[in-house]
Amino acid sequence: MASDLRAPILAGSVASITGTAASMGVVLSALTALGASPSQIATAVSVMLFLYGALSIILSWRYKQPISIVWSTPGAALLVASGTLGLGFENAVGAFLVTGLLLTITGLWPALGRLVSSIPKPIASAMLAGVIFPFCTAPFVSIHDYAGIMLPVLVIWLLLYRFATVWAAPVAVTLTFVLIAIQLGVKSPTGSWLPDLSIVTPSFSIAAVAGIAIPLYLVTMASQNIPGIAIMKTFDYQVPFRPVLLWTGLATVAGSFFGTFALNLAAITAALNANEHAHKDPQRRWLASTFGGVIYIALAFVVGPLVSIVLSVPHDLILAAAGIALFGTMINSISAAVEVVELRMPAIITFLVGASGLAMFGVGPGFWALLVGVIVWQALTLGLKSKRA
Repeated sequence: MASDLRAPILAGSVASITGTAASMGVVLSALTALGASPSQIATAVSVMLFLYGALSIILSWRYKQPISIVWSTPGAALLVASGTLGLGFENAVGAFLVTGLLLTITGLWPALGRLVSSIPKPIASAMLAGVIFPFCTAPFVSIHDYAGIMLPVLVIWLLLYRFATVWAAPVAVTLTFVLIAIQLGVKSPTGSWLPDLSIVTPSFSIAAVAGIAIPLYLVTMASQNIPGIAIMKTFDYQVPFRPVLLWTGLATVAGSFFGTFALNLAAITAALNANEHAHKDPQRRWLASTFGGVIYIALAFVVGPLVSIVLSVPHDLILAAAGIALFGTMINSISAAVEVVELRMPAIITFLVGASGLAMFGVGPGFWALLVGVIVWQALTLGLKSKRA
């Protein structure tokens, strides 16, 4: 029996620990950019870890599939860009609540999911690539001031990407903080292991709904939920889409009062828990995601000192670490953006608008990039139809 559990325990541990390590910098950058206090940041991270750990356990056990629920790393990157709008954390929390409602409605009303899916993948991918572009350049910008940290990290990332891709981001991000501690020093952790739960009263504004809620919902669906289902299909698992959307949507709504943002299906983590390394028997691989959920819950109780350490690191290096974690997302997004020849023009325009950081009327670049991309796509499509007619 012990040998039967060894593989799923190892797979679940690796998926949860490496996934959290690789994305933590992005999440902390997002919450900081939106104006959250250190206490609110610690609360949000702790509650998110607990919620998606609990959901991973419940859904995996209920459906006997390796269903992994995580936070949206691309969504967090989008939120950093939204932080430049200066809307305040309360308005951001109101937007998180709206995102949760949209995810819940998608579970109840599949037509909304089909509408989201009707947005061409190249345009959605280009929007994401544009928004995370400043992150992905941050490691190279940081070389000017922190060459002794960033050059070794980038070399290690490249070597691991060549020979052990799945380890590239988590090891590189971890090495970044190790070198920071050695070369710059960091403050000793402060505060209790479990943060005091800070409840945030949400406020609502049109700018926050347009600039945060809707783009966050679209990114969560396009870059997490839909790819997550596709990845699970490659391992012959049919994820129960509606229940998963309902659970994650309701959890996002409940968690928003503690500052948490979108919860969703995992993509890369899902592959780690669903492949043959998790268990030779596909019907037993749900144990990997279940144990991974236990790891997430355990991490939720030690998040206080971790957050205090990371927040003491220079902001430029936090952005650089987040950028390294997003290299894989950028590669996939750019590849998807240019894969359809007929959609390359609207996709590239979408990317450029997103990368420009355009903000108007209090609404951030994610919304405008998507809007301009869809308009260009429709204009070119109508032009082709008129010529054929």
